[in-house]
Amino acid sequence: MAEERVQRRLSAILAVDVVGYSRLMGADEAATLAALKAHRAELVDVRISEHQGRIVKLIGDGMLVEFTSVVNAVACAAEIQSRMQERNAGVPEERRIEFRMGINVGDIIVDENDIYGDGVNVAARLESIASPGGISVSASVREHVGNRLDIVFEDAGEQTLRNISRPVRVYRVVFGPSAATHATAVEATVPERSVRGKPSIAVLPFSYLGGDPEQDYFADGITEDIITDLSKVSGLSVVARNSVFTYKGKSVAAGEVGKRFNVTTILEGSVRKAGRRVRISAQLINAKDGMHLWADRYDRDLTDIFAIQDEIAHSIVDALKVRLLRQESQAIRKIKTSNIEAYQFYLRGRQYLSRHSTKSYELARRMFQRAIELDPNYAQAHAGVADCDAFRWIMHREISPEGIIAASSQALDLDPELAEAHASRGLALSLGAEYELASSEFERAIHLDPGLYEGHYFYARSCVLQGNHEEAAKHYERAAEVAPDDFQAIGHLAQEYHALGRESDALLAERRSFERAERELERHPDNVRAACYGAMALIFLGELTRAKEWAARALWLDPDDTQVLYNVACVHARLGAHDEALDLLARALQRMHPRMAAWARHDDDFASLREDSRFEALLDIARQRSSG
Repeated sequence: MAEERVQRRLSAILAVDVVGYSRLMGADEAATLAALKAHRAELVDVRISEHQGRIVKLIGDGMLVEFTSVVNAVACAAEIQSRMQERNAGVPEERRIEFRMGINVGDIIVDENDIYGDGVNVAARLESIASPGGISVSASVREHVGNRLDIVFEDAGEQTLRNISRPVRVYRVVFGPSAATHATAVEATVPERSVRGKPSIAVLPFSYLGGDPEQDYFADGITEDIITDLSKVSGLSVVARNSVFTYKGKSVAAGEVGKRFNVTTILEGSVRKAGRRVRISAQLINAKDGMHLWADRYDRDLTDIFAIQDEIAHSIVDALKVRLLRQESQAIRKIKTSNIEAYQFYLRGRQYLSRHSTKSYELARRMFQRAIELDPNYAQAHAGVADCDAFRWIMHREISPEGIIAASSQALDLDPELAEAHASRGLALSLGAEYELASSEFERAIHLDPGLYEGHYFYARSCVLQGNHEEAAKHYERAAEVAPDDFQAIGHLAQEYHALGRESDALLAERRSFERAERELERHPDNVRAACYGAMALIFLGELTRAKEWAARALWLDPDDTQVLYNVACVHARLGAHDEALDLLARALQRMHPRMAAWARHDDDFASLREDSRFEALLDIARQRSSG
C-alpha cells in the first residue's frame, strides 16, 4: 500500500498567550474567567473572524490561529492589542488581562483540524519573548507586510529561541499614540505610529501645588501651551494633549508612559501660583532608565508666564539636540496675549469647554468673551467663542452659521494658522450646505493640528449631514482616539457602525461609550449629556431597564435642555416607545436650529419612525422654519 501523502501548506500563524494567567486565577478565578470570556467574545474572536483567521485550537489560556494572509494576521493582532489597551484603561494593573503575541509565516503540516511543524513552533517561541501587550514577528513576516500596513516595526536583532536550532531575526510591532490608521488591504484600524528618526516626548499634565482644585485649570493650561509649542518643532514627535491627559492626577513611572506612547522622553512638572507670583518646576526624563536629562525651576512674576513657557520649550529642544528652524523658534516665541488676566479667563474657558456639557459650553463662552473684552486681539479667545457656538448651535435657534463664521473669521484674521478656528468655520459652512468649502476648512485644520478633536468631530458631523456614514465613521474614530475620555465621539461612532451594518464594531463602541459616560458622571454628576449617551449605549448592551433609568435621570437633571429632549427622544425611539419619542422630538425641534431636520432625517436612531407620517410632518415643519 502506498504511503499516505502528508498535507502541507504555507500559512501565517498567530500564537496568543495571557500574561500572568496563573497569578490572575489565583487572585480571583471567577472574575478572571469572566473577563477573559468577555474579551474573547467581544473583541478577539470577532477580529479573528473579520480578518479571515481560523482558531485552530485553544492551548490552556492561549490559542493558535491560522491565516492565509500575513497582512491580515498582523493587522488583526495589532488591532486586538490596541483595543485591549483601551479596554484595560481604568482597570487596576494587577487585574488587567494582557496578551503576548507571536506571528510567523512558514510551511505547516495539516493533520485533520490540527497543524504542526517548524512554522508553528517559531510562532509559539516568538510569543514567549513578546512583551505584555506586545507582538513579536519573524523577519519573513516583516518582509511580507512591507509597506502594506501603516505600522512601525522595531528591529530586535537575531534571537536564539528555545528548541529552535537556528537564530531567528525578530521584529517588534511598535505601538504609539499617532499610528492609528486604516490598513488599506484589510480595512482595519491599527495603532498609531510614532515618527521615525525623531526624538519623541510625552508632556504629562503638570500638577498644581496650591491646594485649591479650582486652580487646576492654570496648570492644565500651561501643560497644553507647552505641548502646543513643542508640536511646532518639526524635528520632534509630541504625544497629543488628549492622550497624555488620561494620566492627570495619577502617579506613574516614566517607563510605563514611555512604553504606552512609544516615546523616549517624558516631561513632568508642577505649578504653584500665589498672588502675582508663579513657581514652575519641570524635569525632562529618559523614559528608558528614568534618569534626568534636564531640570529647572522658575520663580517669576505672573506676567512672565509666556517667557517661562518659551524657555522650557527651548531647553527641551537643546537637551534633545533637535535642530530648531528659525520660523519654528519665532512661532514658539509668538505671544498670544500680553494681558495675563485675559490669559487666565481663556484657560478657564478651555477647561469648561473640555467637559462637553450644555452648561459648560455656556460657561466657557462667558470666559472667552471676557478674555476678548480684556484683549480684543486675542485670536485664541475668538476661536473659543466660535468653538462654543459650533457646539451650541444645535440647542439654540438664535445661533446662526453666519455668527460662527464671523467669530472664526475674526480669529483667522488675527492668526491664519489657528487650527480650531478653521474647524469651527468648516462646521458653520457645512450647516449652510457648503460642503466643499467646509471640507477644505476641515482639511486645513487637521493639517495644522492632526490631533485636533474639534477638527475630526466637526468633520464627522458634516459627513452625517450629507448621509456619508463611511467618512463620518472615519473621523469619529480619529476623534475618539485623540480624546480617550470623551464619550460623545465614540457614541456617535457606534451609531455610524450600526448604519454601516458593522454590528460587532458597534457593540464594542457602545461598551466604550458607556464606560466613558459612566466615568464622566462620576466626575461631574450633573453632566446630562453623559447620562443621555450612557442610556443609548445601555440599550445596545441589552440593559433596557438601566437605559430607561439613565434617560429619566437626564430629564430629571435638566428637563428644559434642548439636546436632552432630542437624545432622550432617540432613546425612546430605540425602545419602541414611539409616542414618547415623537413628543420629545417635537419639543426639541421647536428650540433647535431649523437645519437639525437634516440631521434627524439621517439619524439612524429614528429608523423605526421613518414610516410614521407624524415623523415626516415634524421634519417638514422644521424645514419650513429654516426656509422662512
